[in-house]
Amino acid sequence: MTTSLRTNRSIPTLSSEKIDVRYVAKLARIALTDDEIERFGAQLGDLLEHVDSLAKLDVSAVAATAQVVESRNVEREDVVRPCLDRETVLEQAPQRQGGFFRVPRIIAES
Repeated sequence: MTTSLRTNRSIPTLSSEKIDVRYVAKLARIALTDDEIERFGAQLGDLLEHVDSLAKLDVSAVAATAQVVESRNVEREDVVRPCLDRETVLEQAPQRQGGFFRVPRIIAES
């Protein structure tokens, strides 16, 4: 099986005239005024024009990536530090059971 990498994908263009802003707002249960519908329709048209221009770019030389910014773990040295004495802490607990804190049950038994 051979696979080919498409350099010019055929992406259908969508104009703002094809999208009924009033209907989309109704589906989203958003109440819009006539002025908002006109303004958002124009903004949507600008956005779709920009997306259309991006779709026309030749990206065949651009490597596929899942992340734009390099991702790396930030680690610190694992250094033993002084901590509170267990008995001192448990002595101040409202309830304890052996070497542990006893807390109220939050899930009922079946």
